[in-house]
Amino acid sequence: MTSTPNNWILVRAKQIKATDMSEFRPTLETKRKFSLNWGYLGAMTSGRSAIDLGALALRNLHDAREFVREYGYDLDQPAAREIIRNGHREAVDFIIGTFLQPGQEKLIPRDVLEPGDPVQLLVHASHQAQQQCERRMWSCAILKVMHAIFYIDNNLELRHFNTIRDQVFATLDEVIHEDDEGHFFLSNGELCLPLHHLERKRNKGRNSILLKLLQKAAYLAQDIYDHLGVRLVFGTRFECLLALETLQRAHILSITNIEPNRTRNTLLDLEAAKEIFVKYRCMLERSHEYPTELLQKMDAELLAVARRQTRADNPHSGADFSSIQVTVRKMIHLQAEQGYPETAGQDYDVGFFFDYELQLMDKESHQRSMTGPSSHDAYKRRQVETARLRVFGRELSDWIAAHSSPVPEPEPLAALSPAA
Repeated sequence: MTSTPNNWILVRAKQIKATDMSEFRPTLETKRKFSLNWGYLGAMTSGRSAIDLGALALRNLHDAREFVREYGYDLDQPAAREIIRNGHREAVDFIIGTFLQPGQEKLIPRDVLEPGDPVQLLVHASHQAQQQCERRMWSCAILKVMHAIFYIDNNLELRHFNTIRDQVFATLDEVIHEDDEGHFFLSNGELCLPLHHLERKRNKGRNSILLKLLQKAAYLAQDIYDHLGVRLVFGTRFECLLALETLQRAHILSITNIEPNRTRNTLLDLEAAKEIFVKYRCMLERSHEYPTELLQKMDAELLAVARRQTRADNPHSGADFSSIQVTVRKMIHLQAEQGYPETAGQDYDVGFFFDYELQLMDKESHQRSMTGPSSHDAYKRRQVETARLRVFGRELSDWIAAHSSPVPEPEPLAALSPAA
């Protein structure tokens, strides 16, 4: 009887089962010490981030190379080895430039700073022996930053960023207009609101993306929603409310393209605003000139009765930072005729969603955000400190402090005077 292909598969499967499966028997015997890696198991079952691990669990260089292969890089390919080397160099430069004080780079062990093979760092990061403690801690820190670098380099959204930026701003340019004197306005063809200030965030710098990844619990590049965005600053808070209405009527904002879990409102008590708007609506409708003074009066009443809005989940934002922040989901189209690999063999556009950030503020809140705890510089410092502690961990942070030369105290002025 001639076997069909399907019959042949069944026969072959039976042969494999008869020969190979006989070699397997239930056993717990092992050549190594019988133990469980409770740190790894805890991380995997509780959703703990890789950046919060204090060590890896690789036994030797063979394990490390298998780890790299499963991670996604084929070490038999020269290009892969070069990518890893470049990632190591960038990680070292980032740590030195962002987390260390001048001179502290000398604390990094030489075989970690300039390894013959960066894959060896995986083995260093797995050694728990006390005499290798420094090498393990520094290897872990560098590997954490390398992990973030590889996330960035393999993020498809960042790869198509120029196309994304052009399409997002093209949509916003339909409602943001500039007059001959350089003044900007938000208008959908009916309401026309003067802008006090306009900022377009065209892309976060690479170091800024790295910093944000390292301080985020999720540790994912696709979870950074402010790669691209626009900040609209108006004279009053009520104009921010009117701007939301304008953007909604222009279909830039809709209930279907907003990420609800990313909405942050620390600017407006909507219930109080509604009462005041109803009170003055007739006066607004009868205004032939732009009602700047009336809007300011409405704002003053709002601030007198409004409840403080505190829904701000970002731990690095200043307590006084006030804005309406909306994350908008936009369909981006890669056009087939432009030769994108994703469109190969297709005669239609390939689309994917990209999230960008819209932020609305009033003039007073914007001015307050320029200085003090709510300023961008203060925000960055808090980000750096969070990321530094997560990358180094408490163990390495304390070790660096203990092995760093103390900063010399400035001499008293009297000691520097000729009379002294």
